[in-house]
Amino acid sequence: MAPKLSDSVEGLRAAGNQSFRNGQFAEAAALYSRALRALEAQGSSNPGEESILYSNRAVCHLKDGNCKDCIKDCTLALALVPFSLKPLLRRASAYEALEKYPLAYVDYKTALQIDDRVTSALEGINRMSRALMDSLGPEWRLKLPLTPLVPVSAQKRWESLPPECHRERAKSKFRETTTAKSRVPSAGDVERARVLKEEGNELVKKGNHKKAIEKYSESLSFSDVESATYSNRALCHLVLKQYKEAVKDCTEALRLDGRNVKAFYRRAQAYKALKDYKSSFEDISCLLQLEPRNGPAQKLQQEVNQSLN
Repeated sequence: MAPKLSDSVEGLRAAGNQSFRNGQFAEAAALYSRALRALEAQGSSNPGEESILYSNRAVCHLKDGNCKDCIKDCTLALALVPFSLKPLLRRASAYEALEKYPLAYVDYKTALQIDDRVTSALEGINRMSRALMDSLGPEWRLKLPLTPLVPVSAQKRWESLPPECHRERAKSKFRETTTAKSRVPSAGDVERARVLKEEGNELVKKGNHKKAIEKYSESLSFSDVESATYSNRALCHLVLKQYKEAVKDCTEALRLDGRNVKAFYRRAQAYKALKDYKSSFEDISCLLQLEPRNGPAQKLQQEVNQSLN
């Protein structure tokens, strides 16, 4: 005999969802626990469903202020389906509530690698940065646990890429394939690359662009999978009027991240300086698809339009 709906995994999860919507978090957690037991009784492996149930139960714990059990359930959910956004964000919130700011920062940062449009993660990063600066001082970034490198296949940033900019997406896919064939940087290499990039950023703030290029290049020698490092080095090339080098770096940045607005803008500037107005206009058009109200890009578009006409 088929199980009653209320005793099935689907029925228990649906009942848990309804209890959660009604604000009955303890009851919802109990229903998700029953669903997990029912799933286990079935004997067949269903990591996706199991991960969702753990994540759902985790948010119930979070709502009830039970942060430790929330963290446990989120960790179980992520072990089943790595780089799932909801358990990452819920665990980050629990870590933040427990004032475990370095761990919260890492989870928020990981979530932004998956989807850089998540407002709660952006706001969380800003809060954690301020808290870590206050508690650990100016070199707080050096004292953090390593942030996992999210594979491109797990990133959601490609879903809303404008159709006319799909060439950058294709380049990104090509980059993903070729990178997989090359040496994978170790955790130590990734950390060293991050520190060197930060040193480059500080040099840019001081106006020392030549030295910053050296730092960014050294960073990329340890790990060449960070789009921002290329677009930051491109800025230095622009300032030094090394326009062809700027184009190369921006192209590399966009292969890694087809939504890197700074790379589109800086490559458009470089193309304009090289009098390749058509390519410049194409890059600005892609940028404005991503950020329609970008004032500097609108101004640059007008300037390039005048040169084209």
